[in-house]
Amino acid sequence: MKDPTMASLDKVLYTARTHTTGGRDGASRSDDGRLDVKHTPPGAPGNGTNPEQLFAAGYSACFIGAIKAVAGKMKLTVPADVAVDAEVDLGPVGQAYGIAARLTVHLPGMDRAQAQALVDAAHQVCPYSNATRGNIDVTLTLA
Repeated sequence: MKDPTMASLDKVLYTARTHTTGGRDGASRSDDGRLDVKHTPPGAPGNGTNPEQLFAAGYSACFIGAIKAVAGKMKLTVPADVAVDAEVDLGPVGQAYGIAARLTVHLPGMDRAQAQALVDAAHQVCPYSNATRGNIDVTLTLA
C-alpha cells in the first residue's frame, strides 16, 4: 500500500532486483548476477555479510555519487580519493528493532568550508539520505 504523504518518483531511472532466501542465514542474488552474497547474522561464525553491512556499503557509495553530482553544480572539484566510512548500528527500539547510521566523509585536500558545504548539499539529494530522513538517526562527519 502506498503512503499518500510520501513523494513519488518523477521518473524511474533504474530498478534493482534481487531474490533473497533464508533471511539472515540465507543468500541474495541480483537478477543480473552481479550481486551474489551469502548472509550470516552479525557476530555469528561464517563468511557471509549481513543487511547492516550491505546498507552501509550502499549508503556510502550512494553518498559519494551525491557528492560528485552536487560538486558539478557547485563548480567544485572532488578529490580522486574521496571516501566515506559508514557505520550502521542495529539495536532495539521499544519492542522492535531499528538502525542508526554514521557517515565519515573524507575529502582530502579540499578547503574545509567548501567540503562541509558539499557534504551538506549532498545530504539533501542523496537517495539514501532522503529515504532515511526522519526515520533513523544519521550523523554526518567531515573527517
